[in-house]
Amino acid sequence: MNSESDKTLVGMDRRELVSLMQAASEPAYRATQIAEAIYRLRLNSIDEIYTIPRQLRSQLRNMRFSVGPPEIQRKFKSQDGTVRYLMAFSDQQTVETVWMPEGDDGEKGDGSDAGEASQENSSRTWDRATICISSQVGCAVDCQFCLTALLGVKRNLYAGEIVGQVLAVLREQNVSPPEDRINLVFMGMGEPFLNYDNFIKAARLLADEVGIPESRMTVSTAGIVPRIVDFGKEMIRPKLAISLNASNNELRTQLMPVNRKWDLEKLMTAAREFPLRNRERITFEYVLLNAVNDSPENATEVVGLLRGIRAKVNLIAFNPGPGVQFSTPSQKKVLAFQNILMRAGIPAFIRRPRGRDIFAACGQLKRTVEIATASEP
Repeated sequence: MNSESDKTLVGMDRRELVSLMQAASEPAYRATQIAEAIYRLRLNSIDEIYTIPRQLRSQLRNMRFSVGPPEIQRKFKSQDGTVRYLMAFSDQQTVETVWMPEGDDGEKGDGSDAGEASQENSSRTWDRATICISSQVGCAVDCQFCLTALLGVKRNLYAGEIVGQVLAVLREQNVSPPEDRINLVFMGMGEPFLNYDNFIKAARLLADEVGIPESRMTVSTAGIVPRIVDFGKEMIRPKLAISLNASNNELRTQLMPVNRKWDLEKLMTAAREFPLRNRERITFEYVLLNAVNDSPENATEVVGLLRGIRAKVNLIAFNPGPGVQFSTPSQKKVLAFQNILMRAGIPAFIRRPRGRDIFAACGQLKRTVEIATASEP
């Protein structure tokens, strides 16, 4: 929960809900009823939780509790079906969350796991979808090619604020995991491993209470090495993606200042020692910047870096935005880079940009209130 003046049910795990019921002199099974109401039914207010007595609803309000979902302030829809949401919290800080449907309409993913989803809604044109969620207001990592970096970091999100983004999108899109196949990527605003405890709690809640398996979650880090080590020890653990973006230390330090603290030697050691599950690979994300990190020599250096690691690479042609002084490489250069990796036996996928026209693509998230967008419903 956030503070004494802003106590929210979203973000509380089953143990915490049981303790709350004990404090309210209620039986423990009330915790299950509340968890079902907020995480599975995605009710927005205590008054809607009719499975608990009216007296308990009144008592929770008197204790200054609320359900506490974020407010969707604005949304923008791309030509490809992607939706970018501006989410506001109780202190009026905002983040962005992205919905990306994929499937039967011909939209294909980027090498991520595929699967079938419920087709009860005959008008639905997708069979799976990905929600990209934020972990901080802004970001402190300062990657030079990322719009979010221009914000700096305002604060960490609480676990309930991270989970709340997912609940708000599921409610707005009228979908329900696990019946509907929903993938989650912690790749929105912020560095999840610099908000580690809240991120981990959110992942547990999303798996245990919301019903999204950890196998359908991926977290991306810029390379916070000590937390990569900690992450490998977690019982509930999304898949790991590492934002690489350069093939040598000098270049990576220019593009990603975090490399000064945890350089490629430390990062690759952590990756090699990471305890992968059966058939699991670490994903390395590589944003291709024209005439900066996209040469055949860079690709050959990446092959050397990944030697001995069970890995795949997602190649992302730079998504432009105001205030970032890079350009997008040609498709020919992107394919040449991919070919070098593939010939070396490294699975390499070219990420198709989603929502680029509404600044929802990788590296483009920068709070909607501060940036013009191409379209609005």
